[in-house]
Amino acid sequence: MRGYQRILVLLFGFQGTINGFVPNRNRDVHFQLSVAKVDKEEELDVLINGVPGSKEDAFNPNDLPEINGYSMPLGQKSSGYSAFLDRSGVSWISNKMKIPSKEELDEDGYVDLKGENRPFVERILRAPFKAVSKLGGRKVREPGTLILVRHGESNWNKNKTFTGWADPDLTEQGKREVEHAARLLMEGGYKIDVVFTSRLSRAIRSCWILLQEFNEVYLPVFKSWRLNERMYGALTGLGKTETAETLGQELVQEWRGSLRSRPPALKVGDKYWPGRDRKYADLTKDQIPLTESLLDCMERTYPLWEDKIKYELQQGRNVMVVAHANTLRGLVKTIDNIGDAEIQDVAIPTGIPIIYKFDKNLNSLPPPKDAGAVSQVHMNGLFLEKPGLLKEALKREDEWAKAVPGYDSTMSRHKTPMTSLERSLYKLNATRELGEWAREFIDLDAPVEDDGNDGNFGKPMMISEDAVWEQGMKELEVGGQFDPDAPVFHADKKSIEKEDQEWKPDDNILYNQPCVTSMPSAEVLRNGQSTPIRRDSVIVIIRHGKTQHNKLGLFTGWEDAPLADEGVEEAKEAGRLLRKHGFEFDVVYTSWLSRALATAWHVMDEMDALWLPIIKTWRLNERMYGELTGLSKKMVKQRHGDAQFKAWRRGYDVKPPPVSSFSPHYPGNDLRYQKFLRDRRVSIRESMIRSIERGEPVLMRKLPKSESLKDCMDRTIPYFVERIMPDAVEQGKRVLISSSENAIRGLLMHLCEIPEDQITGLEIPNGLPLIFDVKSKCVKLLDDGSGRDPLQVYNFGTAAKYLFRPCQNEDGTPDEECTITFESGSTPLSAADRETIDFITKRTPKPESQATEPVRNEVEA
Repeated sequence: MRGYQRILVLLFGFQGTINGFVPNRNRDVHFQLSVAKVDKEEELDVLINGVPGSKEDAFNPNDLPEINGYSMPLGQKSSGYSAFLDRSGVSWISNKMKIPSKEELDEDGYVDLKGENRPFVERILRAPFKAVSKLGGRKVREPGTLILVRHGESNWNKNKTFTGWADPDLTEQGKREVEHAARLLMEGGYKIDVVFTSRLSRAIRSCWILLQEFNEVYLPVFKSWRLNERMYGALTGLGKTETAETLGQELVQEWRGSLRSRPPALKVGDKYWPGRDRKYADLTKDQIPLTESLLDCMERTYPLWEDKIKYELQQGRNVMVVAHANTLRGLVKTIDNIGDAEIQDVAIPTGIPIIYKFDKNLNSLPPPKDAGAVSQVHMNGLFLEKPGLLKEALKREDEWAKAVPGYDSTMSRHKTPMTSLERSLYKLNATRELGEWAREFIDLDAPVEDDGNDGNFGKPMMISEDAVWEQGMKELEVGGQFDPDAPVFHADKKSIEKEDQEWKPDDNILYNQPCVTSMPSAEVLRNGQSTPIRRDSVIVIIRHGKTQHNKLGLFTGWEDAPLADEGVEEAKEAGRLLRKHGFEFDVVYTSWLSRALATAWHVMDEMDALWLPIIKTWRLNERMYGELTGLSKKMVKQRHGDAQFKAWRRGYDVKPPPVSSFSPHYPGNDLRYQKFLRDRRVSIRESMIRSIERGEPVLMRKLPKSESLKDCMDRTIPYFVERIMPDAVEQGKRVLISSSENAIRGLLMHLCEIPEDQITGLEIPNGLPLIFDVKSKCVKLLDDGSGRDPLQVYNFGTAAKYLFRPCQNEDGTPDEECTITFESGSTPLSAADRETIDFITKRTPKPESQATEPVRNEVEA
């Protein structure tokens, strides 16, 4: 079958109708065609004019009463989409109204941003203040700035393929285009408060790159299907050039450029039908398009503008929309009230932000008349750069990268920026590692040249370790014993012995070994067959990957340390492991700290789930370490002593010294907490300080200046119980939580009933998914295929016995995935432990492979 014949079969099928629609509903027109026997001219004639030779039966998509939920009777152009709120003054919007669902209004937790989830008591208390503000003639807020950014070049953009709702990713040039857009915004001094994007990867990744450049990944980002690109129907996945050559340039251009013409529709169940993708599981059948005209696409964006973007601008917030050419054109048409004919002249280039300013009535203002200002006809939006310059610059840059050694590495973005302290300690460690490497090439027993300048007049320097060895060798000569591993090598023998005693596990430990879910068979992975998807509600908790602070032993707390390269790889590996085991998630919860956000991002990226809603909350932040923030543990020991260091670090209810209100480590000086934290009471003291500083009344929330471990858990556990459980877990959703060690300790203390006096002994490895089975109330691990014992690879601390205790199903029977292990010491077995062992042993058949082996304290359950 020739290429054009294949395209026609993909597009139209010729099964008695065209795309499932009878060409003319006033006549009973049915036909069967054998594509292999029809030449190109006849195919086009059938496509455009119906049955060959019958012009009155000509096919016109706009004649159809309804396509895919769009109502399109003659004389009335309507998409079936409608505004959430007032449509006055917008003549091109459909007259048909639909009430938005509560779920759509609260996409990605949007209601929280609007403050509509405030407790009833708080709303009552706030009412008098609102009334007084209105009576006092409170000044009207200046509207915020709107920033429109088209995503960077995608793989399908590059090879000129109709994309629509298909989900290709960005090319390397596309990533550079978005980075360039971010730098243009930074150069212009623009600030961002809230972000809206689509559910397509190329837009979501563009959004992430932009926020990374700004170092503001904590900003609220809302992903809406209404910002998806125009649905190109049966053209999706086809090459633009080949399609135009086959079907005719004029027809294809009519579909692409006309305001109301629709391409042939997809069939339900087609490879590119969005209903196959679970990212649209919350949409009704009518909301999933099979094809769209430009007008349909533009109408689809209008409710988002009216109900959300417009509201944010009226609140004085700066809004960034990262989306696609046609949905951005829809917003521009609404904002500037551009006519149907004129909007076809408007183009949205990649990599160039478009800036809109508004008056108090939210009418767009014309761009300034500066000599360097760039704008487009029919638009009031300001282009931050002349279109076309970026593509030429990137082309030149590629040429320079090939010609100039090291150019590309110089221009590339540094993934893990470091503070001066991090950089110094990092170099110190690197020097030490270099010293270890040098040991392989030098003779350590060779005499050291000494010029006497060190103050001991040329005598060899005797360190305490050498003295121990010398004494030990003398003891051996006289027949004594010498143990080079004895504690005498330690600088502080008492403190080390005390620490060893502090972390010594109980003599009798009954715990899971631990529950490890087997890796899917190699045959399944090799053949590319899909692993069975886990449908039951589950909670997966993961501590962020390593940061430079973690590697260098620095107290981090609320300081926003980025992931180290090693931490990025840990997060990616976690995502790959979860995907291999068939995990899917419905919602992600994380903190406002970039290390936890980046970990969640990399996990979702590896699972091809960037579209997932991410709920960000400060209540999942790490413990606030006060004045210890940014200090190394060695610094704290040296300044305050070992005992005080341990009390601050391991004490359950001991707070480190607090920071001052003017410290850079105080959260009240961080814009993210000033702007978005609303569920804390107002601090009178901090409000007075800021009011004096700014010369006007300012309300400031009470934020922690230091926290004990108990304080951290007092904010983490209630959030889990009052929000995550009812909103997600009890709804049967599969939940991913990405957070920091002490916040996770709080979650596990609640889920696993770990005593307060034991929780400080729990260690949480970086980047390791902890699977909490909601049914068996048990923490499980995933087999990574290495055959290694997790307890030998990872350090869970002394509280592992609570984390990996015997798992039981809802009916009380042991979980069949678990291996129960008992390690006995000198202490007699308690009656309770013996009863547990007997219970498991009686109800669990012994594997045949172990029938002849000696009896061990291990039972396969």
